[in-house]
Amino acid sequence: MMFLNDITIIITTFFSEKKVIECLNSINNKCKVIIVENSRNEKLKGKLQNNYQNLQFILTNENIGYSKSNNLALKIVKTKYALVLNPDTILKKNTLEKFLEASNVIKDFAILGPYIQTDYDKKKSILSSDPISVQSIKGFAMFFNMEKFNKIDFFDENFFLYFEDIDLCRKVIKNNNKIYLLPNIEIDHKGAKSVEIPDDNELEYNRNWHWMWSSFYYHKKHNGNLKSLIIFTPKLINIGLKFLIYSILGRKSKIYYFRLSGLFNSMIGKKSWYRPKV
Repeated sequence: MMFLNDITIIITTFFSEKKVIECLNSINNKCKVIIVENSRNEKLKGKLQNNYQNLQFILTNENIGYSKSNNLALKIVKTKYALVLNPDTILKKNTLEKFLEASNVIKDFAILGPYIQTDYDKKKSILSSDPISVQSIKGFAMFFNMEKFNKIDFFDENFFLYFEDIDLCRKVIKNNNKIYLLPNIEIDHKGAKSVEIPDDNELEYNRNWHWMWSSFYYHKKHNGNLKSLIIFTPKLINIGLKFLIYSILGRKSKIYYFRLSGLFNSMIGKKSWYRPKV
């Protein structure tokens, strides 16, 4: 027998009010939901707690990042399963029931994910309804078998943004656990639409800084510092030259500045310190 109260849904937010309300409206109220909001928005906390009785709202009072926020919630989960969602997702009808059905059949899983993860996936034919064993899934929807994480840490909190999902999947596989995609589950994911602030440029600067920082940190963590320096030093030089040339020509050069800064800071071993200015 399936019980929706066996699932806790975790949503990390950062100025995502409209998107997260759409997401919450697609979730069965029998499931407990934990929202971790990376701001001091007491008004949003009060609004959502009044409107959704199944909701626990954690206000961090600062932007602590995706990994740390998810870990904060995962460590207080009491249910058998947890579903980590991005705020710009919408569950289809019976999505949660299908996850539970799969969990009763696949006894050895650590993480499950929806098969349709991108627009490209929708174009591919699904030849079988059987679960597909994979090495990693994308982080916008990750269904955790909590008992498998008794001896495995969750997300690496050094990642502020990007690569934390790939890194976690790699750790799960390394510890001889299984990850599956489920062909019969689809979740709508808008992609890069979670944050609702008026300054799109600031979001782009943030994305570019953290993509480069996380890229190097991930490779250093898994391939060693020397090999990563050999791979990324030409990239650093290339980005630096583009920044210099675009600056001289009076073209938009700030994106390259933030890419350069993110990569350089990661290469010299500095923590992921950049935060979007909102």
